[in-house]
Amino acid sequence: MVDVGFYRENGYLLVKGLLGKGEAAAYRDECHGVLGRLRKTDPTWGSARGLAGGPTELRHCHDAQFYSAAFAKLMVDPRFTDVAAAVLGTENVQLHHTKIFVKPAEKGSPFPMHQDAAHFPHATDAVGAAIFHFDDAPEEKGCVRVMPGSHKRGILPHVEEGGWHLPLDEWPLEAAVPIEAEAGDVLLFSYLTVHGSGINSADEARTTWLVQFRDPEALPVDDVHRSRGQGMMLRGIDPAMRLT
Repeated sequence: MVDVGFYRENGYLLVKGLLGKGEAAAYRDECHGVLGRLRKTDPTWGSARGLAGGPTELRHCHDAQFYSAAFAKLMVDPRFTDVAAAVLGTENVQLHHTKIFVKPAEKGSPFPMHQDAAHFPHATDAVGAAIFHFDDAPEEKGCVRVMPGSHKRGILPHVEEGGWHLPLDEWPLEAAVPIEAEAGDVLLFSYLTVHGSGINSADEARTTWLVQFRDPEALPVDDVHRSRGQGMMLRGIDPAMRLT
Protein backbone atom coordinates (compact mmCIF):
# COMPACT_ATOMS: atom_id res chain seq x y z
CA MET A 1 0.00 0.00 0.00
CA VAL A 2 1.37 3.42 -1.01
CA ASP A 3 1.15 5.99 1.79
CA VAL A 4 -0.07 8.84 -0.42
CA GLY A 5 -1.05 10.87 2.64
CA PHE A 6 2.54 10.87 3.90
CA TYR A 7 3.80 11.92 0.47
CA ARG A 8 1.35 14.80 0.22
CA GLU A 9 2.12 16.03 3.72
CA ASN A 10 5.89 15.68 3.59
CA GLY A 11 6.71 15.87 -0.11
CA TYR A 12 8.57 12.56 -0.23
CA LEU A 13 8.11 8.82 0.30
CA LEU A 14 10.65 6.01 0.63
CA VAL A 15 9.29 2.77 -0.83
CA LYS A 16 11.16 -0.13 0.73
CA GLY A 17 12.15 -3.14 -1.34
CA LEU A 18 10.47 -2.19 -4.59
CA LEU A 19 13.23 -4.18 -6.28
CA GLY A 20 14.74 -7.39 -5.00
CA LYS A 21 18.39 -7.42 -3.90
CA GLY A 22 19.42 -9.47 -6.93
CA GLU A 23 17.64 -7.10 -9.30
CA ALA A 24 19.28 -4.10 -7.65
CA ALA A 25 22.72 -5.70 -7.99
CA ALA A 26 22.13 -6.42 -11.66
CA TYR A 27 21.09 -2.82 -12.28
CA ARG A 28 24.13 -1.61 -10.37
CA ASP A 29 26.33 -3.57 -12.77
CA GLU A 30 24.33 -2.16 -15.68
CA CYS A 31 24.91 1.42 -14.48
CA HIS A 32 28.65 0.93 -14.17
CA GLY A 33 28.74 -0.82 -17.53
CA VAL A 34 27.03 2.13 -19.24
CA LEU A 35 29.35 4.63 -17.57
CA GLY A 36 32.36 2.54 -18.54
CA ARG A 37 31.39 2.80 -22.21
CA LEU A 38 30.87 6.58 -22.15
CA ARG A 39 33.41 9.36 -22.30
CA LYS A 40 34.21 10.27 -18.72
CA THR A 41 32.87 13.65 -17.60
CA ASP A 42 32.31 15.15 -14.15
CA PRO A 43 29.11 17.21 -13.72
CA THR A 44 29.88 18.28 -10.12
CA TRP A 45 28.41 21.72 -9.41
CA GLY A 46 30.88 24.47 -8.55
CA SER A 47 29.00 25.14 -5.34
CA ALA A 48 29.33 21.48 -4.38
CA ARG A 49 33.11 21.65 -4.57
CA GLY A 50 32.98 24.45 -2.04
CA LEU A 51 30.85 22.35 0.29
CA ALA A 52 33.23 19.42 0.03
CA GLY A 53 36.29 21.44 0.97
CA GLY A 54 38.44 19.40 -1.41
CA PRO A 55 38.45 17.40 -4.65
CA THR A 56 35.34 15.29 -5.30
CA GLU A 57 33.98 13.34 -8.24
CA LEU A 58 30.62 12.46 -9.78
CA ARG A 59 29.77 10.15 -12.69
CA HIS A 60 26.49 10.44 -14.56
CA CYS A 61 24.63 9.61 -17.76
CA HIS A 62 21.48 11.22 -19.15
CA ASP A 63 18.80 9.13 -20.89
CA ALA A 64 20.18 5.76 -19.81
CA GLN A 65 17.35 3.89 -21.56
CA PHE A 66 18.96 4.76 -24.90
CA TYR A 67 22.16 2.95 -23.91
CA SER A 68 20.71 -0.12 -22.19
CA ALA A 69 17.35 -1.80 -22.69
CA ALA A 70 17.37 -2.77 -19.01
CA PHE A 71 16.45 0.80 -18.08
CA ALA A 72 13.75 1.01 -20.75
CA LYS A 73 12.18 -2.05 -19.13
CA LEU A 74 12.45 -0.73 -15.58
CA MET A 75 10.85 2.66 -16.23
CA VAL A 76 7.62 1.00 -17.43
CA ASP A 77 7.59 -1.65 -14.69
CA PRO A 78 4.14 -1.49 -13.00
CA ARG A 79 5.77 -1.80 -9.58
CA PHE A 80 7.19 1.67 -10.21
CA THR A 81 4.57 3.26 -12.46
CA ASP A 82 1.68 2.35 -10.16
CA VAL A 83 3.42 4.11 -7.26
CA ALA A 84 4.25 7.11 -9.46
CA ALA A 85 0.60 7.35 -10.54
CA ALA A 86 -0.59 7.15 -6.93
CA VAL A 87 1.59 10.01 -5.70
CA LEU A 88 0.69 12.19 -8.69
CA GLY A 89 -3.00 11.42 -8.30
CA THR A 90 -3.45 10.46 -11.95
CA GLU A 91 -3.78 7.31 -14.03
CA ASN A 92 -1.30 8.70 -16.56
CA VAL A 93 2.45 8.98 -16.06
CA GLN A 94 4.75 10.60 -18.59
CA LEU A 95 8.54 10.62 -18.72
CA HIS A 96 10.51 13.83 -18.33
CA HIS A 97 14.07 12.48 -18.18
CA THR A 98 16.38 9.91 -16.59
CA LYS A 99 19.92 10.06 -15.19
CA ILE A 100 22.39 7.61 -13.72
CA PHE A 101 24.28 9.08 -10.77
CA VAL A 102 27.32 7.38 -9.25
CA LYS A 103 29.18 8.91 -6.32
CA PRO A 104 32.59 7.23 -6.32
CA ALA A 105 34.02 5.80 -3.13
CA GLU A 106 35.72 8.16 -0.67
CA LYS A 107 35.23 11.31 -2.77
CA GLY A 108 31.69 11.28 -4.18
CA SER A 109 30.42 14.81 -4.80
CA PRO A 110 27.63 16.36 -2.70
CA PHE A 111 24.65 18.32 -4.02
CA PRO A 112 23.64 21.59 -2.31
CA MET A 113 19.98 22.01 -1.39
CA HIS A 114 17.73 22.80 -4.34
CA GLN A 115 14.35 22.19 -5.96
CA ASP A 116 14.10 20.41 -9.29
CA ALA A 117 11.28 22.80 -10.18
CA ALA A 118 13.79 25.63 -10.51
CA HIS A 119 15.46 23.78 -13.39
CA PHE A 120 12.31 22.95 -15.39
CA PRO A 121 9.18 24.72 -14.08
CA HIS A 122 5.74 23.42 -15.05
CA ALA A 123 2.28 24.98 -14.90
CA THR A 124 1.22 22.59 -12.12
CA ASP A 125 3.09 20.71 -9.41
CA ALA A 126 2.18 17.24 -10.74
CA VAL A 127 5.85 16.48 -11.40
CA GLY A 128 7.91 14.05 -9.36
CA ALA A 129 11.19 12.20 -9.13
CA ALA A 130 12.06 8.61 -8.26
CA ILE A 131 15.56 7.65 -7.15
CA PHE A 132 16.24 3.92 -7.52
CA HIS A 133 18.95 2.71 -5.12
CA PHE A 134 21.05 -0.07 -6.60
CA ASP A 135 23.31 -0.39 -3.56
CA ASP A 136 22.94 0.66 0.06
CA ALA A 137 22.93 4.42 0.71
CA PRO A 138 23.65 5.13 4.38
CA GLU A 139 24.46 8.66 5.47
CA GLU A 140 28.22 8.15 5.07
CA LYS A 141 27.70 7.36 1.37
CA GLY A 142 26.03 10.71 0.75
CA CYS A 143 22.38 9.68 0.83
CA VAL A 144 19.65 12.07 -0.26
CA ARG A 145 18.55 14.62 2.34
CA VAL A 146 15.15 16.34 2.27
CA MET A 147 13.31 19.17 3.98
CA PRO A 148 9.88 17.68 4.84
CA GLY A 149 6.97 19.94 3.91
CA SER A 150 9.10 22.29 1.81
CA HIS A 151 7.05 21.42 -1.30
CA LYS A 152 4.23 23.54 0.09
CA ARG A 153 6.24 26.75 -0.35
CA GLY A 154 6.17 26.82 -4.14
CA ILE A 155 9.23 27.55 -6.26
CA LEU A 156 11.85 29.36 -4.18
CA PRO A 157 14.49 31.84 -5.42
CA HIS A 158 17.67 30.01 -6.41
CA VAL A 159 21.27 31.14 -6.84
CA GLU A 160 22.36 30.59 -10.43
CA GLU A 161 26.10 30.70 -9.82
CA GLY A 162 27.63 27.33 -9.13
CA GLY A 163 24.74 25.08 -10.14
CA TRP A 164 21.36 26.76 -9.57
CA HIS A 165 20.92 25.99 -5.88
CA LEU A 166 19.29 27.56 -2.83
CA PRO A 167 21.35 30.03 -0.74
CA LEU A 168 23.81 27.91 1.22
CA ASP A 169 23.53 29.91 4.44
CA GLU A 170 19.72 29.73 4.47
CA TRP A 171 19.50 26.07 3.43
CA PRO A 172 22.45 24.19 4.98
CA LEU A 173 22.73 20.57 3.96
CA GLU A 174 23.14 19.39 7.54
CA ALA A 175 19.72 20.81 8.49
CA ALA A 176 17.92 18.42 6.14
CA VAL A 177 16.69 14.93 7.05
CA PRO A 178 18.93 12.12 5.73
CA ILE A 179 16.95 9.43 3.92
CA GLU A 180 19.10 6.34 4.32
CA ALA A 181 18.15 3.59 1.90
CA GLU A 182 18.98 0.00 1.05
CA ALA A 183 19.56 -1.60 -2.31
CA GLY A 184 16.15 -2.02 -3.96
CA ASP A 185 14.51 0.95 -2.23
CA VAL A 186 13.03 3.81 -4.27
CA LEU A 187 12.72 7.36 -2.97
CA LEU A 188 9.96 9.46 -4.53
CA PHE A 189 9.60 13.20 -4.01
CA SER A 190 7.84 16.21 -5.49
CA TYR A 191 9.82 18.42 -7.82
CA LEU A 192 9.08 21.21 -5.32
CA THR A 193 10.66 19.35 -2.39
CA VAL A 194 13.92 20.91 -1.23
CA HIS A 195 16.62 18.25 -1.28
CA GLY A 196 20.34 17.66 -1.63
CA SER A 197 22.90 15.02 -0.71
CA GLY A 198 26.17 14.71 1.14
CA ILE A 199 29.66 13.52 0.31
CA ASN A 200 30.30 9.82 -0.16
CA SER A 201 33.13 9.18 2.26
CA ALA A 202 32.61 5.40 2.37
CA ASP A 203 34.77 2.78 0.65
CA GLU A 204 32.05 1.82 -1.87
CA ALA A 205 30.38 3.81 -4.63
CA ARG A 206 26.78 4.98 -4.26
CA THR A 207 24.84 3.96 -7.38
CA THR A 208 21.41 5.41 -8.20
CA TRP A 209 19.13 6.00 -11.15
CA LEU A 210 16.80 9.00 -11.32
CA VAL A 211 13.50 8.97 -13.21
CA GLN A 212 11.77 12.35 -13.43
CA PHE A 213 8.08 11.92 -14.29
CA ARG A 214 4.90 13.99 -14.60
CA ASP A 215 1.19 14.04 -15.30
CA PRO A 216 1.03 14.59 -19.09
CA GLU A 217 -1.35 17.47 -18.44
CA ALA A 218 1.35 19.31 -16.46
CA LEU A 219 2.76 21.56 -19.15
CA PRO A 220 6.29 22.99 -19.04
CA VAL A 221 6.43 26.75 -18.57
CA ASP A 222 9.62 27.20 -20.61
CA ASP A 223 11.55 25.13 -23.12
CA VAL A 224 14.53 24.79 -20.80
CA HIS A 225 15.15 21.07 -20.35
CA ARG A 226 15.05 18.77 -23.35
CA SER A 227 15.81 15.06 -23.24
CA ARG A 228 15.70 12.32 -25.84
CA GLY A 229 12.88 10.44 -24.16
CA GLN A 230 10.76 13.33 -22.93
CA GLY A 231 7.03 12.80 -23.54
CA MET A 232 7.12 8.99 -23.57
CA MET A 233 4.15 7.51 -21.74
CA LEU A 234 5.18 5.20 -18.92
CA ARG A 235 1.62 4.44 -17.84
CA GLY A 236 -1.80 5.23 -19.32
CA ILE A 237 -2.29 7.77 -22.08
CA ASP A 238 -1.62 11.39 -22.99
CA PRO A 239 -5.17 12.81 -23.14
CA ALA A 240 -4.07 15.78 -25.28
CA MET A 241 -2.04 13.64 -27.71
CA ARG A 242 0.85 16.11 -27.60
CA LEU A 243 4.30 15.43 -28.99
CA THR A 244 6.90 17.06 -26.71
